[in-house]
Amino acid sequence: QVQLVESGGDSVEAGGSLRLSCAASGLTFSNYCMSWFRQAPGKEREGVAVISPSELTAYKYSSLRGRFTISRDNAKNTLYLQLNSLTPEDTAMYFCAARRYAGACLLQGDMDYWGKGTLVTISP
Repeated sequence: QVQLVESGGDSVEAGGSLRLSCAASGLTFSNYCMSWFRQAPGKEREGVAVISPSELTAYKYSSLRGRFTISRDNAKNTLYLQLNSLTPEDTAMYFCAARRYAGACLLQGDMDYWGKGTLVTISP
């Protein structure tokens, strides 16, 4: 069956960096749009970034583009999210998600598969 397994979450101080990974199995990874979402305590889940099979990227907020970088390695079936200049407001559970590519990759709508998340905690 399809599995998406996130890793790389940790507790770091503000200004620090983390690299999140999402290992995919049970699907043809290169046929899927891959996304990162996050859910902060007491808030709704929100999209962070999405990457197409051909590595076109989009970010939910322009302010994230300068600090976060989404990437993928189709040969390794792995999705990444590089997080830099972290602030306490970035504290959240980070999830990866997959949706079969059908002409466009969006950060909205139903995803086909979800991971269980990896926790990022940023202290002041």
